[in-house]
Amino acid sequence: YKRQDLNMVPENVIELVSDQGHMASEQGIGNLAWPALMRKLDKIDRIELDQEESQTMRLNFPLSKQPGKVILETDKVSKHYGDNIVFNDVDLLIERGSKIAFVGQNGQGKSTLAKLIVGEIKFEGNLNLGHNVEIGYFAQNQSEYLDGKLTILETVQQAATEKNRSSVRDVLGAFLFRGDDVDKKVSVLSGGERNRLHLAMTLKEEGNVLLLDEPTNDLDVNTLRALEEGLENFAGCAVVISHDRWFLDRICTHILAFEGNSEVYFYEGSFSEYEENKRKRLGS
Repeated sequence: YKRQDLNMVPENVIELVSDQGHMASEQGIGNLAWPALMRKLDKIDRIELDQEESQTMRLNFPLSKQPGKVILETDKVSKHYGDNIVFNDVDLLIERGSKIAFVGQNGQGKSTLAKLIVGEIKFEGNLNLGHNVEIGYFAQNQSEYLDGKLTILETVQQAATEKNRSSVRDVLGAFLFRGDDVDKKVSVLSGGERNRLHLAMTLKEEGNVLLLDEPTNDLDVNTLRALEEGLENFAGCAVVISHDRWFLDRICTHILAFEGNSEVYFYEGSFSEYEENKRKRLGS
C-alpha cells in the first residue's frame, strides 16, 4: 500500500487506528499511525473479482426491418373473465421509436394486455399492428419452462432463424455465455442465468418491437445496466413491464398506467413525471 492510496482505506480502519492514540488528520495519517495501519490492512482479506463479474456486457438489439410509423393501435379493447373486468375500452396509439412502460400493481392487467398484443388470448374491441411490425416477446416466467435437457447453445439455436443461426455464439457471448459455458445444461442454471438465456433468445428473434414482461427479474447489476443501454439505443419500439422505477425512468418515454378499478391512464413522459401527475390528479 502507498500513502496516496489512503482514499481507498475503509474509514472504520482509520478510526480504529486513531482510537488507539495515534495521530490522524484530514490530510493523511501521522507517522506514528502508519505501522499500526499497515498491520490492520494486512489482516484485511483481499477480494478478487470473479472473471464474469469483471466482464462488460454490450447488448445490441438489431432491427429485422424498419416498421411503419404506427406500431399498434387499439380501439375500445376490453378484457374480462366472467364478472371480473380487467380493463375496459382501452384506446392506445403506439408509434415508432416509443419506449412505453406498463405500470401498476400485480393483477391489474399489464401482462394480460401483453398477451393480448401477441395474440395469446381473446378480447373484445379492435387491435391492429402496423406495417412491417415484428414482435420479439419476453414472457414473464417463461425462463422457468426452458427445456432443462438442452444445452445453452442448443436452446438458442432452436430460437434462431436460418438467417441468423450462424451468429448464435456471438449473441451468447454478449450475454456472457462464452467458451465451454455454452455446453452447460439449462437444468443447472441459476434464475439470473436463465433470464439472461431467455433475453438472448428474444434477441435472436430480431423483432423491431420488443415486448418485455418483467425482464429485470433476477438479473445481476452488469446485465441490468447492459439491458438499459441496449434499450436506450434500440432503434425500434419497446414495451416494458417492470416494477423497477429506476430502470423505467432511464428508458421510457411514455407510461400506460393500470390504476385499479379497470382504469387505464396514458401519460407522455417519464415514470417520475407520471407519479407526480398521479399525485396531482388523485391525491395519492
